[in-house]
Amino acid sequence: MKEEQTICYSCANENCFIKKHLYLEQMTQYVSKKQNVVCKKADQFITEGLPLQGLYFICKGKVKTVKTGINGREQIVRLTKNGDIIGFRGFGTGKKYLIGAYALEDTVLCNFSNETMLEILKHVPEFTYALMLFYADELNKSENNIRKIAHMNVRERVIDLLLYIHRKFGQINGLIDIELSRKEIADFAGTTEEQAIRVISSLKKETLIKTEGKRIGILNVPELKSEIMEHKYLAI
Repeated sequence: MKEEQTICYSCANENCFIKKHLYLEQMTQYVSKKQNVVCKKADQFITEGLPLQGLYFICKGKVKTVKTGINGREQIVRLTKNGDIIGFRGFGTGKKYLIGAYALEDTVLCNFSNETMLEILKHVPEFTYALMLFYADELNKSENNIRKIAHMNVRERVIDLLLYIHRKFGQINGLIDIELSRKEIADFAGTTEEQAIRVISSLKKETLIKTEGKRIGILNVPELKSEIMEHKYLAI
């Protein structure tokens, strides 16, 4: 990993949480304090249990966040892209990160230190309110995920995940615009790699999806949705 500087005001990433608040005069003094971190694919930039170093905002790239589970196995808890926030689960409640984070491709991150974030929260009420709504939304998603694991079988969880990444990252040339290994799919779906491979193979035989290496393309979104609609929600 290395550091470089990008300018928020000229950044083309309109989805960034910080970028959306640059019209506020109070934000000027804070955006100049941020640091940029450049990660290569597979680089880990947050280690679970280490001291908090502020919040990360994805300027460009894709990231997975993980949580250590039973027997030390890492469970993927989020997949994120341009504009998303990383490291917020431990911020404000403790002094250590509650998750780990890895770059899924070459990624540029904007890091705001603990001190800078606290200053923003104390002096920019519009930003604080928006962040509160963000936390509430994330809590709702977490509760949905808990219900999902309890009520969906393995095939349904894999389908739910495929629809989620299709919706979040979109498709280019018929393939979802994110590269995930079968193990990563299993980790996020809460199953084993062998079970994930079997479900994916079955969905291919049913011509519901296609694969090219680690990339997967959805061929029949309505049919996949129909399999999990009885649960009344999709992965978010």
